[in-house]
Amino acid sequence: MTTARSLISSGSEFEERIGYSRAVVVDGWVHVSGTTGFDYRSMTISEDVVEQTRQCLRNIEEALREAGGTLADTVRVTYMLPEPADFEQCWPTLRRHFGDIRPAATMISCRLADPRMRIEIEVTARLGSGGGQPT
Repeated sequence: MTTARSLISSGSEFEERIGYSRAVVVDGWVHVSGTTGFDYRSMTISEDVVEQTRQCLRNIEEALREAGGTLADTVRVTYMLPEPADFEQCWPTLRRHFGDIRPAATMISCRLADPRMRIEIEVTARLGSGGGQPT
C-alpha cells in the first residue's frame, strides 16, 4: 500500500542547499521541521528572542495552513535554545499560541546553526485533531 506524501516548502534557500522540506504531510500527520525566526521573505532575523519566537510561529502557522491545518492541530512541540535563560522570556508568547492546545512539549538547550538564531521550534500536528483554538 502506497501512502501519499506531500512536501511543503517555505521558499527558504536553506531547504534547497541542505535538502529538506519545511514540512512533510503523511497520513494526516504534519511534521514541521525545526523552524527559526528568519523572515523568509526578507531573509532577515531579529536580534530579540521574543520576536524570533513570534516569527517562528508565523513560519510554522504558514506551513500548517499549506498542509490544511492550524496550530490547534499541534500535538507535540520541541523548543531548542542556545541559552536556556532566554526561554522564560518566550513563555507569554508560547502560552498565547499553545495555552488552549496544550501539546506535549520539550525544551532542549543546544547550539543552533547560525549564532544569530536564539530559538528554533519544531512541531508535529495531526490534521483535524484541533485540541483548541489558538488566539
